[in-house]
Amino acid sequence: MPQIDWTLLHPILQQHNSFLITSHVRPDADALGSELGLRFILQSLGKTVSIWNGSGPPANLEFMDPEHTIRQYTSSAAKADLPTVEVIIIVDTSAWQQLGAMSDVIRNSSARRVIIDHHVSADRLEAVEFRDIEAAATGELICELADSLDIRFDHSTANFLYAAIATDTGWFRFPSTTARTMRITSSLLEQGATPHEVYQRIHEQNSLMRLRLAGRVLSRAVSESDGRMVWIQADKQDLDETGAVAADTEGLVNECLTVAGAQAAFIAVELQGGAIKFSLRCRSPHNVAAVAEKFSGGGHTLASGCRLPGPMNTAVGRVREAMQAMLNSAHNP
Repeated sequence: MPQIDWTLLHPILQQHNSFLITSHVRPDADALGSELGLRFILQSLGKTVSIWNGSGPPANLEFMDPEHTIRQYTSSAAKADLPTVEVIIIVDTSAWQQLGAMSDVIRNSSARRVIIDHHVSADRLEAVEFRDIEAAATGELICELADSLDIRFDHSTANFLYAAIATDTGWFRFPSTTARTMRITSSLLEQGATPHEVYQRIHEQNSLMRLRLAGRVLSRAVSESDGRMVWIQADKQDLDETGAVAADTEGLVNECLTVAGAQAAFIAVELQGGAIKFSLRCRSPHNVAAVAEKFSGGGHTLASGCRLPGPMNTAVGRVREAMQAMLNSAHNP
């Protein structure tokens, strides 16, 4: 059963006509699928809707926006096109830092704010919140909202929401997968979602450069804390010499947790400008969200992220220390 009373959101949707939807920078499939699913709902209600993010989708998710209707807010030219709206809905994040350039847009807007999210970490965004940390993906919440309004999705939108849920559950292998998750995805299949097509578009369109980067980075994997932690890093030289981009590192951290005995893992990626992006993973009973929050990041208990200033060695040292403290705290309660 849904954990959120969606009838509390219905009046906001009914009483306003213009909406802007946004999500976190470097949007993943859950962010994009949730945005597109929500846009379908609002358009079905006859509303004017636009989607604006602080950064564009990675190459493997561009199929989710073939007509490039999701706008990227990064320049003065984009600012001139930004619509004045009555309501801004933020999906799949509740953190100012993760909104990138859109954070200033939201702060400076008089529009009513709504959050739909499933993450534990949260800032005070002065919004009406519809949060369920038990949901496996924000896409689940969008599906439940649609169901509360008796709205059914078309084939493409069903695929996008299937992608949102499937990727955030690790293709239904993470502990967050529940009977509720499977009921919702079953409904999406009934509405036209095609799992094999979604998987192929996301995971079987890799570039040769990504393959080379993965081999190079994984060959340097470090195991420590008696094998309980495995970590990897990719710096600017790795990206330049393989021809890959930072987005090509997505998912590599999960390979570290496939090592027998590994309870925690992270990848450090050097971004343009020198900042270091960390993706943190762990197994229960550990909590990487608490680690990420120490560095103004956040996410889920078992999967979170943060960004630190460089140089790489200094940033990695800080995160290693925090991750080891997490492991030792659980090991020696």
